[in-house]
Amino acid sequence: MTIGARVLKTGMALALAIYLSDWFGFASPLIAAVAAIFTIQPSIYRSWQRVADQVQTNLLGAAIAIIAVRLFGHTPIAVGLVCVLVILISIRLKMESTISLTLVTVVAIMEANGQGWSVAVERLLMVLTGIGSSFAVNVLIFPPRPRRQFTEQVHQAYAQLSLLLRTAVSNEMKEQIFRQEKENLHVTLRRLEDRYVVFEEERKVLARAKTSHTRQLLVSKQMIKTLQKGADLLDVVEEHYFASPSAGEWALRFDGQIEDLSKYHEQILLKAQDKMKPNALIEPEEEREARFVKELSAYIMDDPDEHKRLVFVASGLFEYAYHLRRLEKLIDQVNQREESAKHSGEAPLAKEREAANKG
Repeated sequence: MTIGARVLKTGMALALAIYLSDWFGFASPLIAAVAAIFTIQPSIYRSWQRVADQVQTNLLGAAIAIIAVRLFGHTPIAVGLVCVLVILISIRLKMESTISLTLVTVVAIMEANGQGWSVAVERLLMVLTGIGSSFAVNVLIFPPRPRRQFTEQVHQAYAQLSLLLRTAVSNEMKEQIFRQEKENLHVTLRRLEDRYVVFEEERKVLARAKTSHTRQLLVSKQMIKTLQKGADLLDVVEEHYFASPSAGEWALRFDGQIEDLSKYHEQILLKAQDKMKPNALIEPEEEREARFVKELSAYIMDDPDEHKRLVFVASGLFEYAYHLRRLEKLIDQVNQREESAKHSGEAPLAKEREAANKG
């Protein structure tokens, strides 16, 4: 079992909140520790957004709690009614994610207000200390690297997909293992979509290189789409291929096409990391693919009713190939534009150096 950065940072945020609680002389570090747990987030943008929302709703909740204690006391019914009111206000402000911690603040303040204003204010400061500790740790210690994490998950998803595709038609893997690996692939794809959302959110905090980041987002989105089309091909093979009477006759040819596309997918990902030679031809041979289409079309037309299931498999195969080519084209376009932008930025600098040397 591996310990992720977020797990470590949660522990660090707790430790910092407890340390600061002792340093500030709070009666107990419990509330600050709870606040730190609720505030830790997987990205800097989400962390900042959560801090802003938490501060607003907690201050509002604290104000409501203090007023309610003055008017109604801190009876259980009053605490319950105030919590309901705070929940409704948080939902109205579209800050549902802050409700849990805000309720902790409300209960802590209403319970403490009978002991005096100073205790109520101290408990609000405990909450703010925990929020600040979590944000500081998230930004300063192992700051999130959504692009690198996204790339790692893309390669993980490809490795899982490639294994399944290479054994789908040949049917070499045990059924139970195949289904387990397929489920793992779908889990990875769901995580990849979540990671993409985090990657996309980082755009909002990047003041520089916004155009470059937008291009990378386009490539990333197409990477996910391509992996999903590969997963769809697995589903089609499982549902239709083996139900076709001619499955064995076409096994080698379908297996060869899938093998080519899987290799092509791997090389595209290497190109995205700038690990391929600039002029390397990685696209599968078009003549071989055209010959496959011609032969398969003639075979299906010979007896459409019996061979129509192969149409679904071929459709999934060519859909996967289409999105692979689209991904490679998009990567080439992004690389060309970034190269052009780099040279256009270097040109003025070269002129300035030349003028300085002449001077």
